Amino acid sequence: MKRLRMTSGHLTLAIVHPSPGTSGPMVSVPHENKYTCYLSTYVFLSVYHPRVRCLLGAEPPEQLDVDEEGSFVHSTTLTNKQRGNEVTVRPATLDSLSIHQLAAQGDISQVAAHLTKDGSLLSQQDERGFTPLMWAAAFGEKAALDFLLEKGADPKTIARERESALTLASSGGYVDIVESLLRHGVDIDTYDWNGGTPLLYAVRGNHIKCVEALLAKGADMTIESDSGYTPMALAVALGHKKIQKVLEDHILKLYKPPT
Repeated sequence: MKRLRMTSGHLTLAIVHPSPGTSGPMVSVPHENKYTCYLSTYVFLSVYHPRVRCLLGAEPPEQLDVDEEGSFVHSTTLTNKQRGNEVTVRPATLDSLSIHQLAAQGDISQVAAHLTKDGSLLSQQDERGFTPLMWAAAFGEKAALDFLLEKGADPKTIARERESALTLASSGGYVDIVESLLRHGVDIDTYDWNGGTPLLYAVRGNHIKCVEALLAKGADMTIESDSGYTPMALAVALGHKKIQKVLEDHILKLYKPPT
């Protein structure tokens, strides 16, 4: 569970989890960086193609972008590190968090409060086209995602660069969210402008269970990235041997002669 707190004028993220090896008291471990407003999606060819960088930032930004009102410019923050920008910001307050960021941290009560005031926020896209549901998917916040789906959020929304909630969840390895989105009929083979499908992103991240879930629902193994990598070729190039085995077993199952 993630909590936000103010420390020395800065908003920081605390990751709260059970003490190792126990089911007892919760301990709070402050995150080393300020509020981690980055998504876990990676361009799957980033290690091989210098021009391809992390889709939304591979590392947490050290500083946050805010607008003139002191609110987070959250999608700008997502790409700030990617672009090499460094900005100076004023301290943020909890009140400045948008519904997108509240969804990203799984704060269902605050998300509900925002929707009570303005129901249109459910489908509101930020400046890069991300909806609250997409933020929840990207950060692995299953309960928040389910809440948004129950309220009628569209899981099929596509962002400006054709990123989807399924792409974000697959890249992060959140198999429970992947399965939930697939049950809601999203396009399993959405191809974004960075040349990736959910399956390719899952392979890139070495997320075995996501790969298995996508294959079980019919993900296309023949779709190539812009640079010509199929899921199998990408797994081989990255040395993801367990992923290779999953893909090989799936191919054998597909072409197994009838008995």
